[in-house]
Amino acid sequence: MDTALAKPRLALSATGILVLLCIAQFLDGMDISSTAVVLPVIQHDLGMSAQSLQWIVSGYVLGYGGFLLLGGRVADLFGRRRVFLLSMLLFALASLAGGLTSEPWILIAARIIKGICAGFTGPAALSLLLGLHQEPTKRTHALGVFSSTGAAGFALGMVIGGLVGNLSWRYTMLLPVPIALAVVAIGAL
Repeated sequence: MDTALAKPRLALSATGILVLLCIAQFLDGMDISSTAVVLPVIQHDLGMSAQSLQWIVSGYVLGYGGFLLLGGRVADLFGRRRVFLLSMLLFALASLAGGLTSEPWILIAARIIKGICAGFTGPAALSLLLGLHQEPTKRTHALGVFSSTGAAGFALGMVIGGLVGNLSWRYTMLLPVPIALAVVAIGAL
């Protein structure tokens, strides 16, 4: 059965699994809003037009929204844990590509891929969370924490993007890389 992170070799507690799922949810929310702060710097650095610049934000959101239903179905067919971990890994790789590129089209493609990955991690994480807690009180508490974490990621994304973006816009793209890789490494145990 594919509950929690499905019989990990290193038994994570329910709290540990919730923390991993919340980190992924936080990253998804943060990634939407953190980029908005550094768009003018990206435009100047990469010489992008205003029309193409909008795709950095819209591409992520379209990828995310467009693949939520498919992400849930794929998680059901191929395993929630597997889809969650693979999507987080691809999210990290796309973040790396977006942060290291000097080509606008690669940045836009990386943002679209990140949005698609978030469209897969979101339903897989929610399904893992629901499978983790069967008791209604614990389930409601876990769902509240999970939802609040996503909202906090979205709200704090602009602050984080502004702080990190003062150093370089590339750091806003690269910030999720080590975090997502840590989630994959711990979740794969």
